[in-house]
Amino acid sequence: MKNKSINLQRTESLLKELIPEALSSLNDQFIKGLTITDVDCKNGKYDAKVYFDGSDYSKEELKIIRIALRRANGRIKSYILHATSWYKCPNFEFIQDDMIEKTKRLENLFEQIKSK
Repeated sequence: MKNKSINLQRTESLLKELIPEALSSLNDQFIKGLTITDVDCKNGKYDAKVYFDGSDYSKEELKIIRIALRRANGRIKSYILHATSWYKCPNFEFIQDDMIEKTKRLENLFEQIKSK
């Protein structure tokens, strides 16, 4: 776990709330209900990695979602700037969060070990 300043942690928490709101305001069916699992800001708030849950989608759907997120990046930033009155919004990089899948696989392995 990285030691992050309180302000940076607040920013991440706020973005974790606002990005799903921004996505729900868009008219794109693929990204409208996308679950944001985590936001990781770099120092200075210039870049942020936004992790989303893609476990329910096929590879083709994930490709469409990534394209839609890239296209909607400007509108998401505008929404966040308007909601927060910040001077500058971080550049977002959307990444599929695979921790949920890894956790499910580990749970399945533990169940198999337990049943033997």
